[in-house]
Amino acid sequence: EPFVADEYIERLAWRTPGGGSRGGEAFDPKRLLEEFVNHIQELQVMDERIQRKVEKLEQQCQKEAKEFARKVQELQKSNQVAFQHFQELDEHISYVATKVCHLGDQLEGVNTPRQRAVEAQKLMKYFNEFLDGELKSDVFTNSEKIKEAADIIQKLHLIAQELPFDRFSEVKSKIASKYHDLECQLIQEFTSAQRRGEISRMREVAAVLLHFKGYSHCVDVYIKQCQEGAFLRNDVFEDAAILCQRVNKQVGEVFSNPETVLAKLIQNIFEVKLQSYVKDQLEEHRKSDAEQYLKNLYDLYTRTTNLSSKLMEFNLGTDKQTFLSKLIKSIFISYLENYIEVEIGYLKSRSAMILQRYYDSKNHQKRSIGTGGIQDLKERIRQRTNLPLGPSIDTHGETFLSQEVVVNLLQETKQAFERCHRLSDPSDLPKNAFRIFSMLVEFLCTEHIDYALETGLAGIPSSDSKNANLYFLDVVHQANTIFHLFDKQFNDHLMPLISSSPKLSECLQKKKDIIEQMEVKLDMGIDRTLNCMIGQMKHILAAEQKKTDFKPEDENNVLIQYTNACVKVCGYVRKQVEKIRKSMDGKNVDTVLMELGVRFHRLIYEHLQQYSYSCMGGMLAICDVAEYRKCAKDFKIALVLQLFDTLHALCNLLVVAPDNLKQVCSGEQLANLDKNILHSFVQLRVDYRSARLARHFS
Repeated sequence: EPFVADEYIERLAWRTPGGGSRGGEAFDPKRLLEEFVNHIQELQVMDERIQRKVEKLEQQCQKEAKEFARKVQELQKSNQVAFQHFQELDEHISYVATKVCHLGDQLEGVNTPRQRAVEAQKLMKYFNEFLDGELKSDVFTNSEKIKEAADIIQKLHLIAQELPFDRFSEVKSKIASKYHDLECQLIQEFTSAQRRGEISRMREVAAVLLHFKGYSHCVDVYIKQCQEGAFLRNDVFEDAAILCQRVNKQVGEVFSNPETVLAKLIQNIFEVKLQSYVKDQLEEHRKSDAEQYLKNLYDLYTRTTNLSSKLMEFNLGTDKQTFLSKLIKSIFISYLENYIEVEIGYLKSRSAMILQRYYDSKNHQKRSIGTGGIQDLKERIRQRTNLPLGPSIDTHGETFLSQEVVVNLLQETKQAFERCHRLSDPSDLPKNAFRIFSMLVEFLCTEHIDYALETGLAGIPSSDSKNANLYFLDVVHQANTIFHLFDKQFNDHLMPLISSSPKLSECLQKKKDIIEQMEVKLDMGIDRTLNCMIGQMKHILAAEQKKTDFKPEDENNVLIQYTNACVKVCGYVRKQVEKIRKSMDGKNVDTVLMELGVRFHRLIYEHLQQYSYSCMGGMLAICDVAEYRKCAKDFKIALVLQLFDTLHALCNLLVVAPDNLKQVCSGEQLANLDKNILHSFVQLRVDYRSARLARHFS
């Protein structure tokens, strides 16, 4: 434990008699001091003894350090001597090695010609046997020495090719025959070894055949046998991937050029198995069923490219990407050349069928929306005057817009975009995508939406029709939903295909033009629908509002809070406001409601100008306007509410006392109005002709 001086002194005092309160003894400072002095002397003696021991150990350590340094110096000298000896030995070894290499070169220079001479002598001996027409050597008669025989016959075959044909034609044919026989035997041996699964024997035979002309035939046999039993399932692409995976592990153990053999296997699979499979799948539907043909083409091309991606993992040589791309192109080139024509033709017929099936389900014979000079003239007149040209058509509440039809058209187009992305050449992709987009615009926007808008416009009754049913807002609602779906597909599926090409601006402009064209018709239809709403309100007011409402015969016996005309108009307006809110979204709601509110205010304003008002009639008019103002709050448009607030203030002029007219006219709500407007309302009072009222107002 660490030494603590305070604790040490405490223990010493505690052990000393009279040093503390132990056992009730009295404290004796002299005795404690004496004990401390004696103890200090003992510690001093102990310190001196330990110091002498330390000095002795230091001297011994210095002595041993000097001895160790001397031994190190001696070892360094010995090491230097040993290093010198090592250098001398290394130089001697290098000298001897040089001599040995020189001697080896001399021996090789003598031995190589000798070996060549021996080899030439053997070949001459074997050549003589072919000349004599009788093969006696064991190497040719012993089937176990086929490897040595193959080496000899291969060399003899090369020599025979250099000999003149007229003198050595017979021996050349014999050598060629033997060459061919041995080659066939080796290939047969390789085939048998492959069937037995003897990899080492296959490797030996392949190495011998490497120098023969039939080596490629050996590779063909290997490829053929590899595929035996490999394509038994329905999924030829999965079978091909598994086969290549298995062969890739084996081919390196058999052949010296595994990447070439594996590439040849893959080429054989593509050009034989896959090509015939693709042809069977596509030719069946090529002329009879375009939909199935396109689906099969997309599926087969996708699965082929996926297989190609898996094969990229293997070593197939330097440019395997180009190699595999050429194989895929060789299979599909005849189908991809006219792909987009088939796609457009199918999309056109399919879209037309979807639309026709829908109109047939509605028992509707589609009207022809004319084109040409007369139709263009009508369109310009209608846009500028907002007049309905031609008879109104009763659509019986049918909008001729169907989300099911739209979803089907968009789904067909989505699949076409996916096929276009996969099957089109990169240079043709933007152009092909634009053609598909044009088909979508033609059938969805022109043939379906635009036709529905034209039909809806023709179905809007004139503004003076009674009890007219207004269905155009339903058309607006559905068209708005369809626009969102159309825009989503444009952004999600078309934009990625054309984003980096000049076709982008062309597509955006086409989309902008078609939307602007439809917005013009929507605006026109909404405007005419609002006119019809105002016309309906006019009919209600004309039928329900009586002159006696505001000039009752008995001023003291008026029991109603507001007129019946006001009740019916407000009920009608609230229904139309609710319908507008359901049919539109965003800022369009506020824009249309503001327009309706302004026209509603103008109608009520002009309506009130047609009557004369007694005092009680004026009060009833104020109550009516208050109800109209309450109805205007449902619009949630500040301008509309402000207009009715002002109208309510104007109606106060019908009942205010003559003496207070100037004060009311200078109020906050009426101060900024034209004096003629104020005057026109004051003139509606039955007491206006009184000199007093005219004088006060002037």
